[in-house]
Amino acid sequence: MGKIRISAVSYLNTKPFVYGLQHSDLIEKVDLSLDIPSLCAFKLSNDLADIGLVPVAAIADVPGAHIISDYCIASSGAVRTVILVSNVPLKEITNIILDDQSRTSVQLVKVLAKHFWKIAPVWENGKTGFAEQELDPTTAAVVIGDKAFAASARYKYCYDMGEAWKTFTGFDFVFACWIANKPLPIEFVSEFNQAMEMGVLQIQQVIDEYEKVYPDYRINEYFHENLGLVFDEPKRKGLELFLNLIKSL
Repeated sequence: MGKIRISAVSYLNTKPFVYGLQHSDLIEKVDLSLDIPSLCAFKLSNDLADIGLVPVAAIADVPGAHIISDYCIASSGAVRTVILVSNVPLKEITNIILDDQSRTSVQLVKVLAKHFWKIAPVWENGKTGFAEQELDPTTAAVVIGDKAFAASARYKYCYDMGEAWKTFTGFDFVFACWIANKPLPIEFVSEFNQAMEMGVLQIQQVIDEYEKVYPDYRINEYFHENLGLVFDEPKRKGLELFLNLIKSL
């Protein structure tokens, strides 16, 4: 087997994992690309990558998919980078624009709308740049990733979907997991997990580097209070519930 092809998410939340890879011997054994979440899933589904940080709602579309790591992108409450923004309260929202960069956020907002918020909006697919444009008065938008930091301040109402899920279910929410589409050598999987662990343990170095790049994002708070990176039992239970709920959509 040649180099293992890894597709990682290009957002800020993945920087500890990328740091771990880039500062381990494993970097010489992999071909690393940084992509939007939907492209990670596409690459894995079409055998253009061997490992991907895949939105959990897309796992079922990946032939041979199996979770290979004890690390993930998750939250135990407010996550700040998966939000619903609007200029009217929930009950007055008539339309919701969806961000197609991650199917998980699309499915999550539909679960919350149906089971928690009890609203039935018209769903619209977002066009390029929609997050920076003004919304119609009763239209809301799902915004994910780094652009959510700025978007949250531009609207009268901002609903954090990680926080809403926690309030609704009491469980943590998993947004993306490390998925492989084929069996990989046990030794490689072990090295991969060690690299992930190193990135998480050395997260302060990541914070120090990116605080200078994003001075307005409150990055120290984001990494320490908003993100959950260890795929532990509470997150596994939350993931199981979410995958069951999306079957009802």
